[in-house]
Amino acid sequence: MRETVRLSEMETCPIRPLSQTEVKSVLSDLKDIARGQPDVAALLGTEGALKDFVVAALSLSPYLRDIARVSPDLLANAIGGPLLPQLERVIAEVRRAWDPAIHEDASEAAVMARLRQAKRKLSFLTALADLARLIDGRQTTAFLSEFAEAAVCAAIDHLLLAGQSAGKLKLKDATRPGEGSGVIVLGMGKLGAGELNYSSDIDLVVFFDPQAGIALDASEATETFARLVRRLIRIMQERTADGYVFRTDLRLRPDPGATPLAISVDSALLYYESRGQNWERAAFIKAKAVAGDIPAGDGFLRELVPFVFRKYLDYAAIADIHSIKRQIHVHKGHGEIAVKGHNIKLGRGGIREIEFFVQTQQLIAGGRMPALRLRATEPMLQELVRAGWIDETTCNELTAAYWFLRDIEHRIQMVRDEQTHLLPETESELRRIAFMMGFADTAEFSAALVEVLKTVERRYGALFEQEAKLSTEGGNLVFTGQRDDPDTLETLRKLGYQRPEAISQTIRTWHYGRYRATQSVEARERLTELTPELLKVFGESKRADEALLRFDQFISGLPAGIQLFSLLGNNPRLLSLIVNIMSSAPRLAEIIAGRPHVFDGMLDPRLLAELPTRSHLAERIEGFLAGASHYEDVLDRLRIIAAEQRFLIGIRLLTGSIGGAQAGRALTHVADLIIEAALGAVKREIEAAHGTFPGGRVAILGMGKLGSFELTAGSDVDLILLYDYDGAASVESNGSRPLDATRYFARMTQRLIAALSAPTAEGVLYEVDMRLRPSGNKGPVATRITSFAKYQQEEAWTWEHMALTRARVVCGDENLAAETRATIATVLDRTCDVAVIAKDVAEMRSLIDKEKPPRDIWDLKLIPGGLIDIEFIAQFLALVAPARGVALPEQALPTADALSVVARGQMDENDLDTVQQALRIYSEISQIVRLCIDGPFDPKEAPAGLVDLVCRAGDCPDLKTLEAELKRLSKAVRRIFQATVAI
Repeated sequence: MRETVRLSEMETCPIRPLSQTEVKSVLSDLKDIARGQPDVAALLGTEGALKDFVVAALSLSPYLRDIARVSPDLLANAIGGPLLPQLERVIAEVRRAWDPAIHEDASEAAVMARLRQAKRKLSFLTALADLARLIDGRQTTAFLSEFAEAAVCAAIDHLLLAGQSAGKLKLKDATRPGEGSGVIVLGMGKLGAGELNYSSDIDLVVFFDPQAGIALDASEATETFARLVRRLIRIMQERTADGYVFRTDLRLRPDPGATPLAISVDSALLYYESRGQNWERAAFIKAKAVAGDIPAGDGFLRELVPFVFRKYLDYAAIADIHSIKRQIHVHKGHGEIAVKGHNIKLGRGGIREIEFFVQTQQLIAGGRMPALRLRATEPMLQELVRAGWIDETTCNELTAAYWFLRDIEHRIQMVRDEQTHLLPETESELRRIAFMMGFADTAEFSAALVEVLKTVERRYGALFEQEAKLSTEGGNLVFTGQRDDPDTLETLRKLGYQRPEAISQTIRTWHYGRYRATQSVEARERLTELTPELLKVFGESKRADEALLRFDQFISGLPAGIQLFSLLGNNPRLLSLIVNIMSSAPRLAEIIAGRPHVFDGMLDPRLLAELPTRSHLAERIEGFLAGASHYEDVLDRLRIIAAEQRFLIGIRLLTGSIGGAQAGRALTHVADLIIEAALGAVKREIEAAHGTFPGGRVAILGMGKLGSFELTAGSDVDLILLYDYDGAASVESNGSRPLDATRYFARMTQRLIAALSAPTAEGVLYEVDMRLRPSGNKGPVATRITSFAKYQQEEAWTWEHMALTRARVVCGDENLAAETRATIATVLDRTCDVAVIAKDVAEMRSLIDKEKPPRDIWDLKLIPGGLIDIEFIAQFLALVAPARGVALPEQALPTADALSVVARGQMDENDLDTVQQALRIYSEISQIVRLCIDGPFDPKEAPAGLVDLVCRAGDCPDLKTLEAELKRLSKAVRRIFQATVAI
């Protein structure tokens, strides 16, 4: 709306009067008003849209008509000038209603009068602008909310100043009473979100910070501020000759039945940390600091973020959130919606369903996605689209429905300034609302409303009411009593189960509470609700019986079941993944059983579409570590986020959204980032205890599969810690407990190993292998770069140089990293005796054949022509490349990429293709097997689903074909290996 837009510029009237009788009555009132108001007299003397609008508005709203009679100047101003500046001026003036520098009379009575008169003016002007369609629901709620904030600010500033005058408080600055006061007034609900309705109550919570020190007697601070709040309530809601400002509700404070009206910040934080309820989490989504010490209020809300938006959701809380839905009397119901008497806010398809639709998803995902922490409903719907939680159609439908319902709500309340959300029961009164909405009659209005309510109900139901209907759609599913129900057995057969009696018995076991996870009534209820959908989804898998019985095995080992059952009940799309896991991946099932929170990341709808790149993983790990200040806290968080991200990479691999090579690279990125963060934490601990070392520099060298980006699930990490420093060997660190260089960096290495590999309640990060350091286990745990260079150039064996072809600096000081890379390049770029290297490589492979023979064809690492042969080919070709004039890659690469570089001119292209094909199949199968099980793959013992996954990884229709392909490829690779090193 342009600031110059006036009511007088309306071309047509958007509303119609209630009746001709009402028109005559309004015109009579306007004639009385016109005697003292020339603008109103002029209005009566003309015909047109403006006169029609004023008459219609006053006929439809007795409240507006009363205001016009009591304050005719308001009607004159509304007719005569642009509305926006008037509204903005009211808000600006009310903000300073307390100020003795502006107002000669700054008494409480005078402040109360000014606030009430301003509220009447704002209500009148806003209603006219809204009914005239000069502003929409968004602007209406914004003006109402801004006014409420300004009024509460003015009241609080007045009370703080009065407290100083009474000798109870000492303000930092009497001209800005709230600043630095430590008095925090939070606007909750629609006030916090900037979405107040026309006759809304305001929900406030008041805290005070004793550290601000404005209470002259600290022992009386609680009572002092409680009295201040009691006076605030009086100022806002006591009815006087001028009316009231806002009805004020303070019941959202902690434990309102047992706590004072104002609570100290420390007490509040302790309450929310230890006893905070899920409904309070939902309430604080919209909380905003609206008065008093605004920076302190913002700080308090920042401290509450972990309470409101959890890093990972306790899924048992979703049921509690559902109970909120029940408490607000929303009924799914069937049949037609009765428009007359319908509750626009709490009824079926009402405003609360839209708000609840948004808030529940915020509670679930806001901890991981800060963008989903907005207060207002419409922006949050748009953000849910951007985050992939809902589609654009849902957003558009719910947004349109929200503002349509908010418009109706405003008009219901404009009638008599009542805080009600009920549509009238009578036809005549319903007609009033229909006309205020611009409809021709109640039938047209009712049809539009019912369509909107059904749209909301449908969208809301799709999110919350996903109970399976198998009992009515697919046949009986009865598991009570001792005997099988024949119809239930038939239903199970139709669902895909080969042994329905065994399945029926298993489910009866759940109902009897024989497992720890099903001992509580609540857990059994959740599982009972979930059972029909479980049976349906498991029945769709290839080996339904086996999959469901593995799920039974899984829940039999759970210490508790409510969290998991709640999660699955509220996120049915995850059931197919559960089936996949249970039918193929016992290792992942054990991870879920031990750490149910790893499922949190699977709630992100973008999981399977989003590649786990280094930047993607770094953002999540960094975000999860934010706020961790203590060493043990950092390490625990590292263990949690590492387990979760490895699990999610595994899920992507399991579902085929990434391949084995991508999984290896992603798992390596996780390890890199975790090791870097752990090293940073360890360095801070060492420096706190022993000080810094003059010029001390550290770099971590990753070897083996870590160096070549080929980690699998559960891989060890091969590390070498390199260091350097300035000065002579006699230099010591500068802390209170100084150490020489050898002990200083050895201590750092030992702490790093412990940080990565020590078992805790959150598990182990990585098993660490440091045997590839110079002199192996006999050498020092930390190696100075000069010693490393000397050893590699003068003493290292061929196998150590082979390992060096996969060495990569993972993290650390960049200068030392560059020196390390240069050292490795110098060693590998040397021209060697090709025959000697070939002989050494061949002998090493023969020794492995002798000492570690393969178990069977599935031992892909050790079989002749397996992974070791391929790695040895790549490493041999890298070592002899300089002698043959072949350039080496600048850094360690995955074996497949390294072969592509070093094999140029050294291998026949057909042989290279064969080796690459074998490597690809070996790697894909190895990644899947290591993900799904601990130990070797035995087709006879493997879960049915794993066999299918292995065949998929090998791109073969069945095991027999895959075995034949492995034998063919391994035989060819062994021949190529022997030819390569036969110098």
